[in-house]
Amino acid sequence: MTYNEMLGRRSEMLKRRIRDMIVRKNKNGLNAQEGHFLQHMIKELHQNEHELEAARK
Repeated sequence: MTYNEMLGRRSEMLKRRIRDMIVRKNKNGLNAQEGHFLQHMIKELHQNEHELEAARK
């Protein structure tokens, strides 16, 4: 597995986890810890996407 493939796979996993957390937030709401975790995953996704774009260049 190359570095680009690894970053792509990580992005897919983060997107799926974020989507699941957003669905959960819309249904039941999130407590403070879960909200913080969601924000952390979003930051991770942005960083990962930036690294992936830099690796492609």
